[in-house]
Amino acid sequence: MSRQEVSDNFQQADTWFSQQTEQLLDEQQVDTAIDGISSRYVPQATVVLAATPIGNTGDASQRLRELLQYADVVAAEDTRRVLDLARRLNVRISGSITAFHDHNEREKSDRLLDGVEQGDCVLVVSDAGMPTINDPGLAIVRRAIERGIAVTCAPGPSAVLDALALSGLPTDRFCYEGFLPRKHTDRMRHLRMLQTEPRTIVFYETTHRIAQSMDDLLEVFGPDRPMALARELTKEYEQIRRGTIEQIRHSVQSDPPRGELVLVIGGASAQEIAAQAEHSGAVLSVEQAAQQAIERSQQEHMRMKNAIATILDEHPLPDGSTLNRKAVYQAVLDLQGKQ
Repeated sequence: MSRQEVSDNFQQADTWFSQQTEQLLDEQQVDTAIDGISSRYVPQATVVLAATPIGNTGDASQRLRELLQYADVVAAEDTRRVLDLARRLNVRISGSITAFHDHNEREKSDRLLDGVEQGDCVLVVSDAGMPTINDPGLAIVRRAIERGIAVTCAPGPSAVLDALALSGLPTDRFCYEGFLPRKHTDRMRHLRMLQTEPRTIVFYETTHRIAQSMDDLLEVFGPDRPMALARELTKEYEQIRRGTIEQIRHSVQSDPPRGELVLVIGGASAQEIAAQAEHSGAVLSVEQAAQQAIERSQQEHMRMKNAIATILDEHPLPDGSTLNRKAVYQAVLDLQGKQ
């Protein structure tokens, strides 16, 4: 072998060695970068509650993407939905996925927390929005607190805050009341408790109950209370209807809204609170309610059943409920028997 050939072989070997070294360095840099991401976004031995998009995938944070990709366990309200979300985000979930919903969260919480005590990062996600807010998650948070295990949040989209911000109503003080009760009686009782609430009130409601709920809002709060109805927030057909309760009720009747709904109701004014206090007066006894029902029936030629209902609605108890109608009706019969 000539001296030139030996030199060429050495050059080729040097080039190959340099390439391998660069490749190794690149792989080490990638590993270091991944470790950096994991340490920054995926805390070990921690439960992370992460908000997911409520309609627009573009609202997903970088932190959510990294958590989905690198968390040891993803506890999802619906495993199919979280897999679909990961696909849309172009993220591959590397950890295990487990169903974590209303029917099994108490049973599964301790098992998941056992893994956290061994160093796992457990990511808890709901179908949309923040876990624990009308979604699973509260059980594992409570158990983690009891067991002294770290819990944190990866914040993000919120239908409550979006609707509140877009309503045009005061945002400095507000209360969130979740879904309105399904049954009319329970709904009326709940709304009466909030009749003199001075803060802005936020509710969730479904499309198949919105018409009945608007009727109840009108009856309890009156026609002129300002409100907003938000639907399909962050989605293509997002819409905010603003006006008085009477105006929004009319719009619901003429153009029934579709999609997910959030109702934002203005708080009671000082005048409304004073008027309600004057109107309510002292709590009526069963006998007093019966006597007033008799008088109302005679004065306005009402059926006794309707007169009793009217009197009880006008004089709710402090907790928003009303006197027992059967008891008042029996008292009416007793009073009429004495006359």
